[in-house]
This record gives sequence, structure tokens and C-alpha cells, in this order.
Amino acid sequence: MNTFGKLYRLTSFGESHGTAVGGIVDGCPPGLLLDIDFIQSELNRRRPGQSRVTTPRKESDTVELLSGIYEGKSTGAPIGFIVKNENQQSSDYSNIIDSYRPSHADYTYQQKYGIRDYRGGGRSSARETISRIVGGAIAKLYLKQFDIDIKAYTSQVGHIALENDYRMYNLDRIEENIVRCPDPEIAQFMIKLIQEVRSEGDTIGGVITAVIKGVPVGLGEPVFGKLHADLGASMLGINAVKGFEYGMGFDVSKRGSEVNDSFYDDNGTIKTRTNNSGGIQAGISNGQDIYFRVAFKPVSTILREQKTVDITGKDTIIKARGRHDPCVLPRAVPIVESMAAMTILDHFLISKTYK
Repeated sequence: MNTFGKLYRLTSFGESHGTAVGGIVDGCPPGLLLDIDFIQSELNRRRPGQSRVTTPRKESDTVELLSGIYEGKSTGAPIGFIVKNENQQSSDYSNIIDSYRPSHADYTYQQKYGIRDYRGGGRSSARETISRIVGGAIAKLYLKQFDIDIKAYTSQVGHIALENDYRMYNLDRIEENIVRCPDPEIAQFMIKLIQEVRSEGDTIGGVITAVIKGVPVGLGEPVFGKLHADLGASMLGINAVKGFEYGMGFDVSKRGSEVNDSFYDDNGTIKTRTNNSGGIQAGISNGQDIYFRVAFKPVSTILREQKTVDITGKDTIIKARGRHDPCVLPRAVPIVESMAAMTILDHFLISKTYK
């Protein structure tokens, strides 16, 4: 499937080393001011070559809106867009044309389709997420009208981790360092670790935490289409994601008296004294902050020798070349935000069908 969403839908197209990547956003309500500067700024946060801890591939990632816009506003028609690839170096992959990179999509794509684009992984490349950033940026613009705010940040790189409580940190500081961590001191340790790993020709994984504020009560379905299930699916659909948990997550192995969120009346508004549920109960938002964690594996393409097999099944040694991220987390932060924004907007629009 290349289409995400039910009412707010994104269809993406393009490959890492093709002419361009792009997409079509369908279901965006009319009359929304499509702030192109904001959309581009979101793409810039994902763009390669932005710091010393990301791939040095240089791309402007300039977006061009092709349809669905008139006098700067959405018309309700499909919004087509394109971002051209400018700095491919396909020769970097010539030595792996007949070999499978360990833990990469090479083998599974070959077996499923009988053909694969070895140059950067084709559709399996993280470059495909450009379309998600554009779709997410438009969703953010719409949600902003209702004071729904989404922020994600790097909370762990390797063994270096923040406390598992977003309220301890100033989330307005996320963009102040190249690793996108709200704690400037811990960020420096993360940066140092990524640089050390890169110097060894290796990669490293970690965790991104996200917080969604201002979500109204009632988003999500009671059985199929639970809000947390759709959030989980949207996160697990991001390249390199291996795990998702919301609220207390796997820490719920406790007594009910320790986990239950007690209700109280705050001047006519029902709230909870704790938020162990992560803002979602019975698959439906309860008005509290929604927070979750997303685990990213290390990038599978590493610049050191690995044992593998070629397309005939013969044992061989592979050593990748080229420009690769030693850690995806800094550039994945806006991707997590974008997927969350599209999921929330999709459920927001679905909730309107009940009224």
C-alpha cells in the first residue's frame, strides 16, 4: 500500500535515486491557508546534510505544489506535490548489486517482487518520507486552528537516555541542538556518541518521544480504529521503527491501584489526576496529553565488513560505500510529528461525521 489514512489521505510516490519523490494529499478541507514557508521549513528539518551527525548527501528538498491550491488556500481538491532529487550518486551502490545487506529490505523486496532497486533501496529508502513531511505539515496547519500541538524529540541514543517524563523538559528547546534533544547537556553526550559510532563505520539506534497537546475528547473508535492502534500503525510504518508504546507502555505490569487514572472535576471540565493512560482510554482520546515513544533501530547500511549472501545464495562479504546516516533519530523527529499529525487529523475529521 502506498496510501495512508481514511478521510485525510496521503499517497506517496518516487524512489531514492529516481527523478523525484512526491505525493497527493486528498481530503484536506477547503479554505486552509497553505503556508508554503512552513511546509518548506518542515522539509528542512528532515533534509539530509543538515549537520555533522547526518548523511552528507546534499539536497535542497524544495517542494512544488502542483494542484489543489488557489490564491494560497486549499480548494478541497487533491493537493499534488513534487520534490526533485538533485544529488544521487548511484555508483556508490555498484558493489552491492548482487548482494543482500543484512537487516535491509534488499532480500525481502527481491523475494516479494522479483526485482529490486539496489540504488539506495528504492521505495524502502527513508527519502520516501519526504511525502510524509509534506502531508504532515499540511495536517499541522489545519490542527493549529484548534490549538492542537505536536512535538517530538530525541530521548535516547544508544545507552544515553533522558528521564521518561516529558514534563521535566522544555520542549521549546528541541531545535536548539543538532540531535533535537530538549536537554542541551545530554544532547552533547548524544552527539559525541553518534560521532564515535560514525568514525568506526557503524550506526546506532535510539528512541524518539512525542507529545500531543490539545486533543479534544472523543477521537478514536471503540473497537477497530482505536486511536492508539492507528498511532502505533503510523509509527511502525516509518522506516527503521521497531517499537511503539504509549502512556506507561510496558511499565503497566503493576497493580490497578497504581495505574488507574482518577477523575476529578476542574471547574466543569473532567480531568484525570494522573495520565498513565497517555491521553487515550478504550481507544478514545480523553482530553489529556497524548504521549508515546518510538524505538528506531540502527541504520542497517554500515561502512564495515559484514557476512551475507549474494542473489544465488552463495556466502560473501559485503562492505557498503556512500553517504549514510550514522543515526536516523535527528532527522526522524519531524517524521514522527508528521505521521502523528496526519493520524490525529484523520480521526478529527472522522469525529465530525458523527455530528
